[in-house]
Amino acid sequence: MLHNPRLVILGRDGILNVYREDHVKAPEEWQPVPGALEAVARLNHAGWHVVVATNQAGIGRGMIDMASLNSVHQRMMQRLAAVGGRLDAVFFCPHTPEDNCECRKPRPGLMKQIGSRYGIELRTVPMVCDTLRDLLAAQAAGCEPHLVRSGRAAGLDAARIEAMVAQVPGTEVHADLGAFVDFVLQRAHLPDSGPIDLN
Repeated sequence: MLHNPRLVILGRDGILNVYREDHVKAPEEWQPVPGALEAVARLNHAGWHVVVATNQAGIGRGMIDMASLNSVHQRMMQRLAAVGGRLDAVFFCPHTPEDNCECRKPRPGLMKQIGSRYGIELRTVPMVCDTLRDLLAAQAAGCEPHLVRSGRAAGLDAARIEAMVAQVPGTEVHADLGAFVDFVLQRAHLPDSGPIDLN
């Protein structure tokens, strides 16, 4: 009998690595958010598949080429492997906002590709975001929206976070990726079966 894989979709910049306004253009510019790689490893060890869905408009703007992007992602994979973690895949949109494509978040194209690749209903898939744009993408794709305050949401006050959540009902807010993993693993935990006391 086939079971839906346990799958989590992560944004990249601000969730796995420190966000840069000027884009991550080279491997040495890719710096992990503290604790994020270990959080992915914890998901992996608990039997979860983890994929990344990321907008990479730097490609469309000519700021980074495919070889450089591949080098950045190779570094990301190496750093993950060093702590016992892995990503199954990285799905990315290379277009600029002006291209009006279907794969650039907040549109749901990347998530639909992921759902098709894994043969999974997206409503069962948590998506971790650090911007309203990505939360709207999660909503459009039918994913379960989660906001972490480790990236671009880190500097927002409670009122602005509340306003974001109000636009995407059902959003869960977490301090960082580690806190999200705590939430998911605790929620997934089922009581162990044991002997029944009939007395």
